[in-house]
Amino acid sequence: MTALPTFTLAIVGAGPRGVGVLERLSANAAELLGDRQAEVHLIDPFPPGPGRVWRYEQSPLLRMNSMPEDVTVFTDDTVRIDGPVRPGPSLIEWVRQVRAGALAYPVPDDVRAEFDSLASTDFPTRRLQSRYLEWFYRKVVAELPPGITVIEHLATAESIDDDETVRLSDGTAVTADAVVLTVGHLDAVPDSRERELEAFAEHHGLAYYPAGYTADVDYSAVPAGEPVLVRGFGLAFVDLMLLLTEGRGGRFEELTCGGLRYHPSGAEPVLHVGSRRGVPYHAKTGYRLRGKPLQLPRFFDKRAIAGLPGPLDFRADVWPLIAKELAWAYYVELFTGHPDRVRTDFAVFADKFADLPWGTSEMDALITAAVPALEDRLDLERLDRPFAGRRFDSGEEFGKAVRKYVESDLARRADVHHSADLGAFMALLSVIGQLPALLATGRLTAASQVSDMDGWFHGFFSYYASGPPPRRLDELLALEDAGVVSFLGADISIAADETAGAFVASSTSHPDTVAARTLIEARLPNASVPRVSDPLLRSLRETGALAEETVPDVDGATLPSGRIATTLNDFRLVTVDGAAHPRRFAVGPHTSVRSAGAFTRPRTNAISFRQNDALAREILRLANP
Repeated sequence: MTALPTFTLAIVGAGPRGVGVLERLSANAAELLGDRQAEVHLIDPFPPGPGRVWRYEQSPLLRMNSMPEDVTVFTDDTVRIDGPVRPGPSLIEWVRQVRAGALAYPVPDDVRAEFDSLASTDFPTRRLQSRYLEWFYRKVVAELPPGITVIEHLATAESIDDDETVRLSDGTAVTADAVVLTVGHLDAVPDSRERELEAFAEHHGLAYYPAGYTADVDYSAVPAGEPVLVRGFGLAFVDLMLLLTEGRGGRFEELTCGGLRYHPSGAEPVLHVGSRRGVPYHAKTGYRLRGKPLQLPRFFDKRAIAGLPGPLDFRADVWPLIAKELAWAYYVELFTGHPDRVRTDFAVFADKFADLPWGTSEMDALITAAVPALEDRLDLERLDRPFAGRRFDSGEEFGKAVRKYVESDLARRADVHHSADLGAFMALLSVIGQLPALLATGRLTAASQVSDMDGWFHGFFSYYASGPPPRRLDELLALEDAGVVSFLGADISIAADETAGAFVASSTSHPDTVAARTLIEARLPNASVPRVSDPLLRSLRETGALAEETVPDVDGATLPSGRIATTLNDFRLVTVDGAAHPRRFAVGPHTSVRSAGAFTRPRTNAISFRQNDALAREILRLANP
């Protein structure tokens, strides 16, 4: 029998996701590739392993928002996949093994001190994480089966011809049998409102920075000493805050009484920050659960989801189940970890809790009777919008309230007395793992899926569960105390004031306004296939080879989601005519399949691992039908 020609695969994007797919190809090859040879081309202008976001060449001030014990790139026995599990060290285990000499790895001098002192509950620099990802990639390549080879291309993919020839920025052309796009956040050209602000800025000699990945934006022209309006109070703001303060020569001093003092360099601007909530994301917790192990999901599982009758409104029909799941984990930890703070036996409470719908007066009465302290009761509405409906006499008074709020959050997240908060956090992670099952029912209305699930709920998840290390909020308070940061308020509005020739910010929190000559959007762009700026994705969109996902509604209409349209079962790209391309695939948080954008925690049956395995097996079946 004549041997088949070498199967050529192009993976566009060689960051953690692309390398994760490569690892699964390697793991599944013995079963599915047979005797056929495979050549994998990894295409990325950034180093394979870390990729763009985790590249080593970025500011050493930037840190991860996860602890090293919560970061892994390896499957484990909790991951329900058809392919073989290949376990490996988490980030902290890797560091410890290298320190002990069990793994040979040349630690660079500029991360040596951090490497030697890193603890499981620290928050590593992105540079250290970059080294872990680089090592992972080298390990995957070293352990490839004999039938698979890898070719690296440090270049940008710009287009794909009809014969699957991928054309690169360095003039190289890779003709492939299949192409995988491992897309992260979708960079986008400015939208209509951003273009208006850009035009206003150009007309008046101002500076406007549209939404973008903070580490990639050049902020060197932001003037020292001048007020700067910043819209966005999440992780992008935290990076921006550090780059424009400590990154410009300022210094934080540890105080003997606790907290920090900031010593300005004089090169800082004055950052006036606001957002929809008007407060920063919650700090990460600094403790572990004390009570009985959580068995999650309990109320928002596949069976409960399958039993939801359509059509579904996310806020009215789905959120009560999610809220009950969060409350269940919260109160399990409160009752079993802190039994002195409740009045009822846990078994009695649990039975009654299970029978009652969330948000009813009966549920409220059960919790009130069992949990005497108001601070021990889970109030999800107050968590979501802490300053909703509150109006202050001045920006100064609002600033004092925000400072008190942040101080309280830091104290709560550092005190195991409040470990029930971690229970809710763990439940929120389990909820994310169930959302694909919800989408698979096809019962969510289009508007609710786009605005509520992908919009409001994703924002709530990020705000509650994906916040910064506590140190960052300590730094925020020190900067506010030094007059380098001030708080604009909730539901901020930015006006382009022609008379003043400046940007003017106001909020619903107080009557004061702030004018500035610089406006920064401290956030990532919303997913938008029509506005995508990546040259390859733009080229595919313009030729009709890539389409925007449209969510079907119950009345037969559809609503665009901004995401890249893919099939839900096998990750194939969908063209504008609705056809699934037989040889092109895409995975990532902004495709129809959706996935977490952050790293996976060990022993959580992570979605990304399951997706990577299923995709790799689909490709191998294509290679060896």
